[in-house]
Amino acid sequence: MIHTFLTTHIKKIHTPLKDEGSLHEILKRRLTKKEFKILLALSQNEDIEALCQKLNLDQERYEEIKLRLLKKINFHDLKEELLIKEA
Repeated sequence: MIHTFLTTHIKKIHTPLKDEGSLHEILKRRLTKKEFKILLALSQNEDIEALCQKLNLDQERYEEIKLRLLKKINFHDLKEELLIKEA
């Protein structure tokens, strides 16, 4: 599910993404806890209002974190780490 979300939100993917387990591990390490929880919720189409309440976020703060998350997954270094290396 993370794979599908990333495929639609990462710009200029030149090689395939790694497997779901590897993506989960990399993103858990590279994102903040709230960014990672929001990523999981978005990728699984969960109720965002319930997530915001659980994480004690208002709508404005949620949008800020989501925007930062989308920027992070498009940073060159992180994007390269998510892609399968060509031999």
